[in-house]
Amino acid sequence: MSAIYKRELKSYFTSPVGYAVLAAFAFFNGIFFYVQCLFIGTSNMSSVFNSMFSTVIFIIPLITMRLFAEDRKNKTDQALLTAPVSIPSIVAAKFLSALTLLALCLSVYLVDGLVLSFIAKPDWSVILGNIFGMLLTGSAFIAAGIFISSLTESVIVAAIVSFVVNVLITLVDTLSSTINNETASEIIRTISFQQKYSQFSLGVISFSDVLFFLSVTFFFLFITERVIERRRWA
Repeated sequence: MSAIYKRELKSYFTSPVGYAVLAAFAFFNGIFFYVQCLFIGTSNMSSVFNSMFSTVIFIIPLITMRLFAEDRKNKTDQALLTAPVSIPSIVAAKFLSALTLLALCLSVYLVDGLVLSFIAKPDWSVILGNIFGMLLTGSAFIAAGIFISSLTESVIVAAIVSFVVNVLITLVDTLSSTINNETASEIIRTISFQQKYSQFSLGVISFSDVLFFLSVTFFFLFITERVIERRRWA
């Protein structure tokens, strides 16, 4: 498992993907941080975190698009599937490599906090809580992206479908607001990624929100394993 993890993580930086993802995340973070914190003179970064949610939706398909699709395209998936390693270990290694890249992106928030510390007193509980929340939210998006990547051999298709799915997930709040039935609207809101993440952006960590994102993550990883297992014996 560790060998696959190292190979996948290294592959991000032997191609432009890893650098492009890190650069895009840092660029948009810099814009939001300047406009919503430094320019108006506040140490409250909650609005920055909420704004960066849309950036994460955009970059995660870039992180996950090649994880299985590229192996199928290059016909290297059979060598991987016949290796003496379990399917869950393969899926977990690829998932952890993608999550590591996301964690590297989120480390930019620590730099934001250090910059703020020179001019104000940042709320580190909010910053660290947000990093934790974004890792949880991102893990669910990553797991969904890996599942989509396992269904196709086209990296481009995997990226586009993942992006569309991510956008549809974020439109859940809009959908719930258009429904007149309060019960139905509330049920739809319970699966809203953005609403659950917004609590983390305020520094509030709810066990139910943590459990929700972990459940979504494990669900998509599980069905990805089933897809790969079926291909192994096809």
